[in-house]
Amino acid sequence: MRKHLAPVAAEPTAADLAAIESEWPLIAAELDVLDAEITMLYAEDHGGPTVLDWRRLRRAEARVTRAAADLTVHPTPHRAA
Repeated sequence: MRKHLAPVAAEPTAADLAAIESEWPLIAAELDVLDAEITMLYAEDHGGPTVLDWRRLRRAEARVTRAAADLTVHPTPHRAA
């Protein structure tokens, strides 16, 4: 038996878009970490990760830390619930 889901607005609100925009540096940094981790996994099949692979991962993790810290200093605008 299928349950009915709450209706979803077709378009994001201006507040939603503002929140996404302010969080985008953190989202992009987390995507960089994911990309570096995938590269490391593929490197295992080709002799292991290189020094540059490890450096790329460390730098991506540092970007996440900086972006998260920046969000605590400049919080995301509150979204309407």
